[in-house]
Order: sequence, then structure tokens, then C-alpha cells
Amino acid sequence: MKKVKTRVVEFISYFFILLFCYAGISKIMDFENFQIQISESPLLGAYAGFIPFAIIILELIIAGLLCYRKTRNIGLIGSFILMLIFTGYIFFIIRTSENLPCSCGGILEKMSWHQHLYFNIGCVVLSVIALGLNLRYSRPAE
Repeated sequence: MKKVKTRVVEFISYFFILLFCYAGISKIMDFENFQIQISESPLLGAYAGFIPFAIIILELIIAGLLCYRKTRNIGLIGSFILMLIFTGYIFFIIRTSENLPCSCGGILEKMSWHQHLYFNIGCVVLSVIALGLNLRYSRPAE
């Protein structure tokens, strides 16, 4: 049973690696548009010079941390915090703004804001599950 639970952690980690690499690379490929969309945000517009770089760098760093068993807990904590922030931001946008373009990049920007909120809530739940299982069942990395 322990092996199944560690496989679940690996699967969720691979999911986040793919998600963050895909999102980060999509944002890099269309960086100008991403920066414009951030500048149009009522919450982030004042930080449009800094936030786009920070988001991309964080996504790629967290993806890298998830690749190694030794740094996986830090990566899962980072995934949880980043997805929680993204979820809170989307909730805020749904409550306060209309017709704001999604700055998520790639296929994710094709989702409606509500679909994106549900997707992010699912990601927050997955990160909690993976972190809990990893803390309980992983053996220390050498």
C-alpha cells in the first residue's frame, strides 16, 4: 500500500511539473500579451513590470523542485501556495471584474473564469493530498 501512495505522490508531482512547465513556457512564448493582460488586472496592474517575471520564474522553480525526491516537499508546498494564490486571485476577479482576459497562457486561457476556479481548487486539493502522503510515506532521500 505504501508503494501505491508514493506512486500517487509521483503522479501528482508529474502533473504539477507538466502544468507549471506548460504554463511558464506558454507565458514566455507570448510574453508581451501576458504582460499586457497582467497590466489590465485591477489587482496586479500596478506591478505589471515585476509580476509576469515572478510568476514565470516561480512556476519553473517549483517544477524543478518537484523533479527530485530530496526537494519534492518544498515543491509541493510551493505548488500548494502558488495554486492557493492563483485560486484566490481568480475568486477575486470573478467577484469584482467583468470581461477581463485570462493571463494563464496556452490552453488554460480557453477556460471560463468559473472553470478555471474549479480547476484550481482541484489543484489545491491535489497538492494537499500529495504533500500529506509524501510527508507520511516517503523515505528520506539520500
